[in-house]
Amino acid sequence: THGISLRIQISVKEVLDTDVLLKLLFHLPVNYPSTLPDISVNSGQLTRAQCMDVKDKLLEQAKKHLSEPMVHDLILWVQQHLKDVIKQSAAVCNEKTTLSKGTEDGIWMLLLHLDHMRAKAKYVKTVEKWASNLRLTGRLMFMGKIILILLQGDRSSIKEYLILQKTSKVDVDSSGKKCKEKMMSVLCETEVQSQHKRFQTFEIKEYSTLEELQKEFETAGLRTLFLEFVLPLFK
Repeated sequence: THGISLRIQISVKEVLDTDVLLKLLFHLPVNYPSTLPDISVNSGQLTRAQCMDVKDKLLEQAKKHLSEPMVHDLILWVQQHLKDVIKQSAAVCNEKTTLSKGTEDGIWMLLLHLDHMRAKAKYVKTVEKWASNLRLTGRLMFMGKIILILLQGDRSSIKEYLILQKTSKVDVDSSGKKCKEKMMSVLCETEVQSQHKRFQTFEIKEYSTLEELQKEFETAGLRTLFLEFVLPLFK
């Protein structure tokens, strides 16, 4: 009913003849190939901006193959053209840096996964207080045993929140003593893109089904984020 997702990892020779490991996620909707797939690109050797450029170029290519199976063609294309995309990306990046400070001042987004909350009421109040003080908006989301924190705001405030989350005694251990958060993982930290909707407030929400949680992400234009980082938590 939701289509299928493919994770594909490929190695590509880059400009300096070093291997770049690309992790590609294709989500093929139910009516693929008459509808374009959602594409996500990640690589430890490329910057977030370069990954976004590769994704944009792949979507451009996908439009040329509309109504015909395209995943294999897109992989061949990226293997042949990665060098050019990276060179182009570097040129644009240098130009932007000259014109401004770059993206440091933009609006950023952070998605965290918490393993548990023993002192839930106190923990929730603390998160609300930090979000308010740092002028961050978003959601604290509970779905079964899964706990997610999704935040949007100035990059400096996002960084400050992360420090607070890691260094403050926000919960209690099994013996009831105050303790720091040691079971948190950062699922995603990225600049807010034009297709993402801005949250106006910070809210605490509980969801009874995975579909409800997915709808929350899709309403905010974060479908790819949900498919790539949230859905695997339930598998």
